[in-house]
Amino acid sequence: MKELQFKRHRRLRSSANMRALVRETHLHVEDFIYPIFVAEGENIKNPIASMPGIYQLSLDQLKVEMDEVVELGIKSVLLFGIPLHKDAEGSCAFHNHGIVQEATRFIKKNYPEIIIIADTCLCEYTDHGHCGVIEDGEILNDPSLDLLAKTAVSQAEAGADIIAPSNMMDGFVAAIRKGLDESGFADIPIMSYAVKYSSAFYGPFRDAAGSAPQFGDRKTYQMDPANRLEAFREAQSDVDEGADFLIVKPTLSYLDIVRDVKNEFNLPVVAYNVSGEYSMVKAAAQNGWIDEKSIVLEMLTSMKRAGSDLIITYFAKDAAKWIAE
Repeated sequence: MKELQFKRHRRLRSSANMRALVRETHLHVEDFIYPIFVAEGENIKNPIASMPGIYQLSLDQLKVEMDEVVELGIKSVLLFGIPLHKDAEGSCAFHNHGIVQEATRFIKKNYPEIIIIADTCLCEYTDHGHCGVIEDGEILNDPSLDLLAKTAVSQAEAGADIIAPSNMMDGFVAAIRKGLDESGFADIPIMSYAVKYSSAFYGPFRDAAGSAPQFGDRKTYQMDPANRLEAFREAQSDVDEGADFLIVKPTLSYLDIVRDVKNEFNLPVVAYNVSGEYSMVKAAAQNGWIDEKSIVLEMLTSMKRAGSDLIITYFAKDAAKWIAE
């Protein structure tokens, strides 16, 4: 043994304090963006069966949720709307008194320090469930851009701090940037769903938002999960068009893409820890198969380690509590 030559890596793992001293990646509550589903109507607190702990909430139920968010130190929320009325154009998405617009006003009035990120898409508001205008069964790109820009402007007028377009139409960042600038909102940043894959991990979200397509799928506008280089093209287009943040969605099966985007672009990178990733962990934890706290913190740490600056996650409240312990 005296003749062996090797390095003593274990020296830096000898105790909890030593491991903390040399830890490279840290989670902070400020990293988290908490998604909230706001529904038109009154006295609504509908549990989402496939997403334990997550609810559809009407405005009169939003105060309790926001009080907890603020108490836990979470600084940012992402709003998704569930309207009572749907039509072919998704007109409630850009209505002055749409549910996201009203929720934004409520939060800004009562919690002015909270950063409000408005999801900018049409799928929750269209009767066909697609993210754009339909004609003869085809999702039309360019006519959809006008509606998306109108939606973004209405959300900014309501007080949204950040616009987050998730539709994956070509040119959507350019159209929204132009619409915001021309309406006097040049200072409102765009958090683009720049790299959004056509993923099976979105299933529970579609239950929560009532946004499942009524025909076909979204593979003509969301990305093929088998493709890596396409992510560079998509992100580059959004950077060129004026994006201020770049979202990669989903995250767990796409940590390589998170790292690629972080290495390639000098913008904040946002990992979206999506509904299917959340639900799998919750289901396993409820069955006693895993240690939920350890699994979640390890997952979120992997997202930071891969290069994300921020994480959109339904675990935000749980993680904030665990970090504070």
